[in-house]
Amino acid sequence: MRIGVIGVGFMGSTHIKAMRGLPEVTLAAICSNNPAVLAGDLTGIKGNLGGEGEKYDFSDVAKYASPDELLADPSIEAVDICLPTALHYPVASAALKAGKHVLLEKPMGLTGEECDKLLAEAKTAGRILMIAHVLRFFPMYESLHKTVPTLGQPRSAAFRRRVAAPTWGEWLKQRDKSGGGVFDLLIHDYDVALWLFGKPAQVSATGYEALADGIDLINAQLYYDNGFTVTVSGGWHHPKSYPFSMEYTVVCDGGSVEYSSLGRPPALYRADGSETLLPQDTHDGYAEEIRYFAQCVENGTAPVRCDPASSAQATKLALLCNEARLKNGEKIECRI
Repeated sequence: MRIGVIGVGFMGSTHIKAMRGLPEVTLAAICSNNPAVLAGDLTGIKGNLGGEGEKYDFSDVAKYASPDELLADPSIEAVDICLPTALHYPVASAALKAGKHVLLEKPMGLTGEECDKLLAEAKTAGRILMIAHVLRFFPMYESLHKTVPTLGQPRSAAFRRRVAAPTWGEWLKQRDKSGGGVFDLLIHDYDVALWLFGKPAQVSATGYEALADGIDLINAQLYYDNGFTVTVSGGWHHPKSYPFSMEYTVVCDGGSVEYSSLGRPPALYRADGSETLLPQDTHDGYAEEIRYFAQCVENGTAPVRCDPASSAQATKLALLCNEARLKNGEKIECRI
């Protein structure tokens, strides 16, 4: 599959790095408004997971300064869109109409309406659309997804994700471009909750937002009809120094599963008192995500493992919980 990457910031550079060594994928084009990036110098790119960009030999890669130029290239089969969220819908829509298959970074859009339009446009175009909800391809979340159904009735679940407010992308602090910090960050955890447990009946939330100060926090509750509750919490904790972390705890009748990126590998604590580390694949989640997308394109099959309709629900759920935060703990119906 000949793919073009549109947007080579932190996430675009992460995807380019992940593509190396994938026989299914040829990086055929890149699109950036940064001349240094087009020349292969990604060393100035930073993000919230640490590390720095690399230098690449892009001598055999087509280079474009605008998405429209790349989309007009008939040799490009698919695009990997890693632009600011406000550009997700217009560029993905244009790509589908240009006959390209689309891998689109999360969140799917800034509104539920944008998500619904993309779903319809992908169907009309007859092209593969997949949203890059990479946690579905991370080994520690894959093992959670495999294990929870074996443990009987779930009783409680909590997903937490915290990070310093970004200094590497000023657009993230602009609500009209990013949707805000909580929306951009915790969309991952809303997606995992839907992946594991489906749509809740009601939601509530509390929290605080001061994007200019680098603070954006939420404690959201997802209520299911059987009394089961999921907590999604975290957000931005001031700029620069606060360490990134992600974690989960799921309690079921047959045992509890827990993981923290701060030194606790995924483990199952069974009701009988035994403890077992969950088996972990060693693949890179970003590489596996792109490999899966390429296989879907090659086979002409819908991305069931990362269904775009579910991605649309995750966007709507994140937006709904932000709406609930304004109501300071009041339960509202889950209209997604």
